[in-house]
Amino acid sequence: MSLVLDPAAQDLLFREARTANTFTDEPVTDEQVQAIYDLVKYGPTAFNQTPLRITLVRSPEARERLVAHMAEGNQAKTKAAPLVAILSADNEFHEELPALLPHFPQAKDMFFAERPVREQSALLNAALQAAYFIVGVRAAGLAAGPMTGVDFAGLQKEFLDDDHTPLMVVNIGKPGEDAWFPRSPRLAFDEVITTV
Repeated sequence: MSLVLDPAAQDLLFREARTANTFTDEPVTDEQVQAIYDLVKYGPTAFNQTPLRITLVRSPEARERLVAHMAEGNQAKTKAAPLVAILSADNEFHEELPALLPHFPQAKDMFFAERPVREQSALLNAALQAAYFIVGVRAAGLAAGPMTGVDFAGLQKEFLDDDHTPLMVVNIGKPGEDAWFPRSPRLAFDEVITTV
């Protein structure tokens, strides 16, 4: 194979990794979440922007409020997961650009002065960061269950504000019994790759 990453790591992060639907009751610690973030924060984004915001839902009352906004098929697993994270895009990310892009601090006003431009950029780049986050969860030996079956307007009103756009909810933990659906097919190389 022409990949540098060890085959066991390839399996852990990609080939054997799946969206978990059940979890054990083993807790996910703050130290694990810190280690995940400290790894995935290095993923590339445009202008080194960091629009992803992660809201950890730990308290029982917050979990009940969250479950009420989940689609019916996602409620039981969200209620039972050891940790749930709400991933959102901060539409005011540009305020941090002078510190994150010190060699080009004027990018904040030059490119992101208008809210619609910021919203579009925040959505794309926070989605990239969300993907890194899921891979980071896998790198920690945990399973991730990302879901978009949620009342986004209700979720935003309940947990966020008008400056944050919800992207997804992610259940996190050690996979439980019968955690996986059968692997679904993927498109073949020739169906996706075009050379011009």
